[in-house]
Amino acid sequence: EVQLVESGGGLVQPGGSLRLACAASGFTFGTSAMTWVRQAPGKGLEWVSSISTGGSNTRYVDSVKGRFTIARDNAKNTLYLQLNSLKTEDTAMYYCVEGVYCLSGSLCSGDLSTSARGQGTQVTVSS
Repeated sequence: EVQLVESGGGLVQPGGSLRLACAASGFTFGTSAMTWVRQAPGKGLEWVSSISTGGSNTRYVDSVKGRFTIARDNAKNTLYLQLNSLKTEDTAMYYCVEGVYCLSGSLCSGDLSTSARGQGTQVTVSS
């Protein structure tokens, strides 16, 4: 059974930083592309970033390019998302998704809404 547990969210002021983590189990993490998505209050699911199995290929939604960095540690079965220069519009629940790689929000190898994801971690950016 796929299990994904996100952590690292919190309340941060604009301009601040957070590091999210996603602990994975129940599948072969090192052979699965991984993705971060987020959902703001009252809005739909938004693709944020994807990383290939080995970590050499990464993609980001334009709104986070240069501010967020996705990474993975296959030895620890853990996915990360470093969030820097946070803005109020980054406020959302963040989820990691197993087995999907997106070139953009509309070009994904699988369905983000139905693929396995964790319970999420809340990121709130507010002064």
